[in-house]
Formats: sequence, structure tokens, C-alpha cells
Amino acid sequence: MLSNGKCRNNKNQVNGSLSPKMFYMRINDQIVTKYHKILTKKIREVVGTLQQPWESRRIKQAPQQPQETTSATITCDRSHTNYDLCSINGSCNLDLKTGTLTLMDPTSAPLVEKIRPYPKKADNWIMPRIRELTLTSGPLGLPRSCDITHDLPAIVFSAGGYTGSIYHDLMDGFIPLFITANSVYPDRDFIPVVVNAKEWWMPKYIDILGTFSKHKPILLLDKESVATTHCFTSAIVGLITHWPMTIDPTQIPNSKSLVDFHNLLEKAFTTNISTPKTHKPRLMLVSRYGNIGRVILNEQEIKEMLEDVGFEVIIFRPSKTTNLKEAYKLIKSSHGMVGVHGAALTHLLFLRPGSIFVQVVPLGLGWASKPCYESPAKTMKLEYLEYKVNVEESSLIEKYNRDDLVLKDPIAYRGMDWNATKMKVYLKEQDVSLDVNRFRKHMNEAYKKAKIFMDING
Repeated sequence: MLSNGKCRNNKNQVNGSLSPKMFYMRINDQIVTKYHKILTKKIREVVGTLQQPWESRRIKQAPQQPQETTSATITCDRSHTNYDLCSINGSCNLDLKTGTLTLMDPTSAPLVEKIRPYPKKADNWIMPRIRELTLTSGPLGLPRSCDITHDLPAIVFSAGGYTGSIYHDLMDGFIPLFITANSVYPDRDFIPVVVNAKEWWMPKYIDILGTFSKHKPILLLDKESVATTHCFTSAIVGLITHWPMTIDPTQIPNSKSLVDFHNLLEKAFTTNISTPKTHKPRLMLVSRYGNIGRVILNEQEIKEMLEDVGFEVIIFRPSKTTNLKEAYKLIKSSHGMVGVHGAALTHLLFLRPGSIFVQVVPLGLGWASKPCYESPAKTMKLEYLEYKVNVEESSLIEKYNRDDLVLKDPIAYRGMDWNATKMKVYLKEQDVSLDVNRFRKHMNEAYKKAKIFMDING
């Protein structure tokens, strides 16, 4: 046995040689090691053939002779559950008609990568609806002309998928863009290149986009008739995501957090128009309406109760066409927000730190309430309160027997199989009629906190 470069006698050695027992153990270890390597190789080969049909693929090339490496490369990180991220580390061009990005280095080895730049790659339903882009290098990538040259890198991402509700627009779009920009191009300008953007998307979010870049975004349309090419110094394709409504500062070089994202929104929407002061704490009552589920059926009664408690109550009913600058101005001037668990509560990001935030949690949705809104609210330094709907307050009691698992034990009913049918029961079929007296007790506490916040911060 070797130790520090010197031989050392061992009880398992006989006159300098291995004992028969140790000899056979050594042989067995070698055999196990050999077959472990073979088995590992086979497993990797099998796993490689089981990729999702829409998942990005690397086209196999004929074996190449060893070549001298260059600094200009295309690399893709596909190790994450929710996203792929590809990098073109060198000058590249983008053909808007074909959706192809080409590394402009004729000495690079032939390579083709495919990617759908939306951070929900495990979602088999939505990913096929995201445009697949092609990244190429070497002879496969010709031609390499430039119609428009940008002396900046690009970040390419999709505004498709579940966009349309502010929750997904931020969770799947701007929060991952914030993470990505601060991870790969911190304190540096870049060109946003947007795939799958609908007509309403750019006008609605132009103010937010302006805080990310001084330059107008390039839209990569699904049906581009002109083969215009844009050139960049480098490119990132795809977006990094951490967790729903989460920015983990420990995973970002400059330690940015959700508070910094809030500051970005403030920069995007702040105006010099003053807001009339109020002598009562102003409370935003987020209203769900129509046949969408989780509607407060006795909303008017709740509004009157809140006014009786002492609030100035403003009904807030956002839609796809809501002017975000006006919404930001209204919410920032308030001292709190209350509403049933749903996408519109994402507007909590517009609240000032120290404001109150009350989440009404319908039956069976406790598992979603914390990651979606409780954790972000606490990260934002909001005063978080929670009101859990009981069986008597849920409209599901009119559809199911009281002993049914749907009502009796939602966790057992949901189990490990959270499918579309079960999701529909709690998210779509359920409305709420809040117990006014029971809810009043929670809102009395909220009022005290909001009054203190108003007296200090105006």
C-alpha cells in the first residue's frame, strides 16, 4: 500500500505479496468497477433516447478529427427541470424569417442546437406551442450576412405560453428575465428578442421593457415575410427561473432579490402626479368576476363591512387591458390589499413595503397559497395575514356531500395526482360566501396594522 510515496507493510500482505483473500477481493473490485462503467454508459444511452418529443435536440455530426478550440462556441445547459439555457459566446446573427441564430465563426465545428425559450420545459401541454429556435455554427450556418448590426448582446425569450394573466406574465416572463439579465449581463445593456408576442403584449409592457434595456425589443414573429438579419456580439437563448414568484439572491452574482424587482417596477411606473391623501387606510379589494371561480359571492356585503371597520375601500378589477401605470399608481397610494387566491394578487408587487396583504385561501388551495403569494409577500416586507375559507363558506358544499373527500379531506382527495379534473374542482367550480362576522375579526387586525402604516408613511 502506498502512503506519501512510500511502501508500508500491511497485515493483509504475506512476504510483500497480497494474501489470497485480498487478491480475490482486489479482482472482484476490478470486475465491479468495469461493469459499473459499462452499465452507466448504457443508462446514459437509454436516457438520451427518452427525451420529450418537443425537447431541444442536438443533431449528431460525423466523427470529427481533433480540432483546435476557439473562444467562440455554442453551449446549452439542459440540466434544469424548468428551463434550458443556450449561450452563443461570439458574434452571431439572427434570421427573423427562419428563427435561426448563427455563430459567425467559420472556424467553429459544425453544430446544431434546438431550443424553445420558455421556462416551463416540463409542461407537455404548453411547450409545443412555443416556437422552436435553431442555433447553428460551422458550414451548416451559412450565410453570415448582417442587415442590422447591434454592438450589444441579445437575450432571446418567449412571451407566449400562459401569458395573458399578470401572474404568468411576471412569473414566466419578467421575473426570469430579471434573473437572467442579472446573472449573465449584470449592469450591462442588451437587446431583448421576443418570440411568440401577441399584439397586446408590447404596448402593455413597454414601460417594464424600458427598464431592462435602452433599446427597442426585436419581435420574432411566427409569420415573418422578410428575411431580415440582426447581428449581436453574443446571445443568451432562454430564461433562468428559480421558483414561482421567487428570486433567490444566493444564485445571482449581484445578489438581487424580489425587492429589487419591485424597485424596477417602481422605476417603470412611477409618475410625478401626486395622489390625494386620505384620512382612512385605503384598502384594495381585489374582485374576481364572471364564471372563473373563486368569486366572492357576497362582495358588496364584505365591502360594507370593511368600510364599517374603518377602511376606504376601492374595488380593483384588473383585466388583460388594464393600464399598468394607472394600476401601479392606485395600488402604491393604498395601505393594503385583500382578495381571494388568484392571479390578480400578483399586484402585491405594487404595494409599498409595510403595507398589509390579506390572502383569502379557498378550500383545498392551502398548498398553493404559500409559494404563490405568502412567501413573496413576506419577502417584500408586507404585513401578511391569511383567512382560510371553511366548508360552510365554500360553494362546493352545494355540490358535494359533507362526507365526500372533496370537502372532508382535500389533501387526501388531491393526493399525489394533481390532475386537471381535481384542479378544476377547487380552482374553477368553487366560489366563496365569506362569513361576515368571522372575516371581520381578521380585518379588525388588518385595520390596526394599516392605520399604523398610514400614520407613519402617509
